[in-house]
Amino acid sequence: MPGIVGLITKRPVQRAARELALMVESLVHERFYLCGSWTDEATGVYVGWVERAGSFSEGMPLKNERGNLVLVFSGEEFPATDTVHRLRAKGHEVENEGPSYLVHLSEEDRSFPSSLNGRFHGLLCERNRAEATLFNDRYGMHRLYYYEATDAFYFAAEAKAILAVCPELRTMDFRSVGEFVACGAVLENRSLFRNLHVLPPGSAWSFHGGLLEKKSSYFRPSDWEQQEEVDPETFYSELREVFVRNLPRYFQGSSKIAMSLTGGLDTRMILAHRHLDPLTLPCYTFGSMYRENSDVRVARKVAQLCHQQHLVITAGTEFLAQFPRYAERSIFLTDGCVDVGRASDLYLNERAREIAPVRMTGNYGSEVLRGVRTFKPVEPVGESFSRETLKMIQETKTTYTEATGGHPVSFAAFKQAPWHLYGVLALEQTQLSMRSPFLDNELVRTIYRSPAMMLAGSELSLRLISDGNPCLSGVATDRGLSEKRRLSLPGLLSRGVQELLFKAEYAYDMGMPQWMARVDHAFAALRFERVFLGRHKPVHFRIWYRDHLAAYVRDVLLDSRSLSRPYVNRKGLENAVLGHLRGDRNYTNEIHKLLSLELLHRLFMDNSKTSSIAADHQTVPCIVQENARPAAV
Repeated sequence: MPGIVGLITKRPVQRAARELALMVESLVHERFYLCGSWTDEATGVYVGWVERAGSFSEGMPLKNERGNLVLVFSGEEFPATDTVHRLRAKGHEVENEGPSYLVHLSEEDRSFPSSLNGRFHGLLCERNRAEATLFNDRYGMHRLYYYEATDAFYFAAEAKAILAVCPELRTMDFRSVGEFVACGAVLENRSLFRNLHVLPPGSAWSFHGGLLEKKSSYFRPSDWEQQEEVDPETFYSELREVFVRNLPRYFQGSSKIAMSLTGGLDTRMILAHRHLDPLTLPCYTFGSMYRENSDVRVARKVAQLCHQQHLVITAGTEFLAQFPRYAERSIFLTDGCVDVGRASDLYLNERAREIAPVRMTGNYGSEVLRGVRTFKPVEPVGESFSRETLKMIQETKTTYTEATGGHPVSFAAFKQAPWHLYGVLALEQTQLSMRSPFLDNELVRTIYRSPAMMLAGSELSLRLISDGNPCLSGVATDRGLSEKRRLSLPGLLSRGVQELLFKAEYAYDMGMPQWMARVDHAFAALRFERVFLGRHKPVHFRIWYRDHLAAYVRDVLLDSRSLSRPYVNRKGLENAVLGHLRGDRNYTNEIHKLLSLELLHRLFMDNSKTSSIAADHQTVPCIVQENARPAAV
C-alpha cells in the first residue's frame, strides 16, 4: 500500500540516507507510482514516500510560507467544506484541491491531527525546534509499521521496507502465526514478524533531536463511548442528518470516481442519498465465471434506477491461468496480511482501475451500523499444523474474547477494521484509492448514541434507503431483503430461498464438511456444484484448488521446503493436500493459510532477492515528484 517510510536517528547522514533510499525503493511496485524523499539532519528525520499518480497525497512534501513546518502526508482527508476558506482568511496560500491546506491547518490547530477525517498517516517536522510528530488516523486503517532499534526509529507503510534495512527481523512470530491461521489476521497491533509492530490507532508520537520522546494518543474510543444514549427517533434523525451532510465530502476531487456496487444495503445507502446526473458515476460489480450472480442482477437494477452505467468484472479463466503470480504478489504487496484466497481482489482491482482510479464502496457499513462480525477464531480442520501452532491457535481464542469484551462499535471500528479488514484494503489500495463514508468521524461518533436495539438488524439501513430514494427500497437485496416486502409472505419466502441458496453455495464451496465431501465425491459425475456455485460468490476456491490449480497446490505445498516448516505437521499436510486434490476431502481454508505462510517464507524469510516477485519489483521505475529529493531506484 502506498505511504511513507523512513527513520529518525542521530546516525551519520550518509548511512541514514542510504537506508532511506533502500526503504523507498522497496515500495515502488507499479509504473504509475511516484516517489520522493526529504531529509533534515538537525531534526534527525529521513522520510520518503510512494504514492499513486493523481492521488490526493501526490505532491509531497508540504511546507508553510516560512518553511519551518514540513509535512509529509499519505492517504486521504475529507475536510469540512469551509476549511480552505477559513485558512485563506487567515492569510495562508492554499490550493483549491489537494492536501496543501494540511500543513497550514497544523499551524492553526493546536490539537492537530485530531481534527483530521479520513484514513492517513504522516510526519510533521518543526525545523526550528528540531521536533517531529509521527501520526496516523484514529482507526489505524492507513497502517504504519515501526521498529525501535538501539540508535534509530524506523517506520514504514509496508513491513518489507523495514525488513530491507533490518534483516534481523526476518523471523516469524509464532503467536502471530497462530492468530493468522485462526482468524485470518494478526491481533493487537502486532505483525507476522518478530519485534516489528503496528502503530496503534490515533497515535501522535513525538521526537526531539532524532530521539523518541513520547508515545501519545490524540484519540481513544472511550472519548466517544461516554456519550449519552438517545431515544430511537432522535438517533435516527441525527444519523440521517450527519450521513447526508457529510456524504458529498467523499465525492470531492478531480479524479474520476466509480462505484463498486453490490447487491447489499451499504452501497445502496450511498446512492439513495447521492443524487447524481445520469451517466456520471460508472458502477461495476464483481461477477462469477459460472453464472450471473445475485450481486450482478441486483446491482444492475439499482444502477438503472439511478440512471448510471453498470459493468461486470469477472475473475475467470484468465485469472486462474495467472494465479501463481497473483497469489505471490498478494502476499508480497500486503506483507502477508491477506491469504492467497484474496489474490482475485488484486486481479479485479487492476481491472477496476481501468474504469476509474477512485473506487467508492460501502465498506464498513455493515460493521458499524449493523454490528456484523467479519471474523472469529476457527480451528483448522485436519492435522496440517504443528502442536506448537495449535497451542497458539488455542491462545488466540482468549485474546479474541478479551478484545470483544468492550463496546461493540469500538470493536468494529477500532479493532476489527484495522486488524482484520486492513489486509484487503492494503491490497486494493496498491491499485486505486478506496473510499467509504462509513468511517466518517462524525458518523461513527453519532452511532455511539444509538439504542442497542437499532444496531441489531437491517431496519436502520432499510429506512435510510427508503427515505433517500423510495424506488431503491423496492429492489430486494442479494439475500432477498427489501423494505416493502420485509414482513410479507412473498418477501419472507423469497428471502428464505435466497438464504438457502446462499448457504448451499457456501457448503459446496469452502464450507463443505468432510462427510459431505466424501458423498459429493462418490457422485462426482453428477457435478452437483453446478447447481449452486456462482449464485452469490464471485470466487470458488474449493473446486479451483481441486481442478484448475491442482498442480500449483501440489508443487508448492508438497515441496520439501514446505514440508519442513516449523509450523507444519508433515504427514498431516500431505494427507490434506492429497485428500483435497482427490476431491473427497475439503481443506480449502487450510490450503489458503498454508500457501500464504509458505509464500511468506519464500518471499521474506528465505533469500527474497532470488524470488520472482522481488525480481519484478526491481524493474519498476520510480517517477520522482517535483520538489522532492530523488530516491535511489
